[in-house]
Amino acid sequence: MPETPQAQQFSQATSAAPADQPSQAGELVRVRLEVAYDGTDFHGWATQSGGLRTVAGVLQEKLSLVTRHPIELVVAGRTDAGVHASGQVCHADIPVDAFEQRSLTRPEDLVRRLSRMLPADVRLHGASVAPQGFDARFSALRRHYIYRVTTHPAGPVPVRARDTAAWRHPIDLEKTQAASDALIGLNDFAAFCKAREGATTVRELQEFRWVDVSTEAEPQTYEAHVTADAFCWSMVRSLVGAALTVGSGKRPDDFTPGLLKETKRSSAVPVAPAEGLNLVRVDYPADEELAERALTTRAKRSPVGSGSGSAEAAAVDAGPAAGPDTAP
Repeated sequence: MPETPQAQQFSQATSAAPADQPSQAGELVRVRLEVAYDGTDFHGWATQSGGLRTVAGVLQEKLSLVTRHPIELVVAGRTDAGVHASGQVCHADIPVDAFEQRSLTRPEDLVRRLSRMLPADVRLHGASVAPQGFDARFSALRRHYIYRVTTHPAGPVPVRARDTAAWRHPIDLEKTQAASDALIGLNDFAAFCKAREGATTVRELQEFRWVDVSTEAEPQTYEAHVTADAFCWSMVRSLVGAALTVGSGKRPDDFTPGLLKETKRSSAVPVAPAEGLNLVRVDYPADEELAERALTTRAKRSPVGSGSGSAEAAAVDAGPAAGPDTAP
């Protein structure tokens, strides 16, 4: 199989220096990493002070150890405490000379090396040279989440207790779906988002579909498939909570469309439990469109009148007018 242009570029970079000499200092290769984790015992994705256990903290520690260089990760979606991911994407800029070790000669080797080092609730299941212009956060087109919930009075079965939330009220699935359908499209989701200064709450919700996945062993179990270009802080779980309140008869049928008229977070919207939420996929454009997508997203993310630090300040609450990032 012929090498990709990215792999060829990497091969040329690593072979440029004589075998007994390191590559030039500062020469970096961007590596795309595909990650999965059970978020139950993590305080979210992002590193935090005070020694709290986070997904990024664990991954960066092990990657730094293996590559012998300090590693910082840029992620597609910064998940909250307790939220899972089976399709998370991030990138790291790694010095080329990190791949001049006997057991680490290319990015793909990171999968094998880290499989022996990472705890059971985190897995690196893909590593490759990123295409030109790739940025895990800014290049992303959309994020896909699945929320799993049971309305059975006994709660989830023990083997699914870590990834299935309990909503102990029977629901009418048709009403739940109708409440969800009313939210589809480009709207201001301020009522569903925790406020972040300088960040927009306008999003394009592309899918909000409920599926009955009940079995004899797991009765009254449902999945909500939720897709958008971006989600602001707590938005996915708030969408799910609002739809469930209508489906269980706690709110009228016109509850969710009425929320779109709100200009700030609504106390009437419950935030569904974190354990039911899973980031399952992140979509990116074709390789030749990655750089343009990232440039456009960065430009949209900067609030008017902000300085150079504005992109980071608004990183969690990104959307059509502020760039597509995610924190559910």
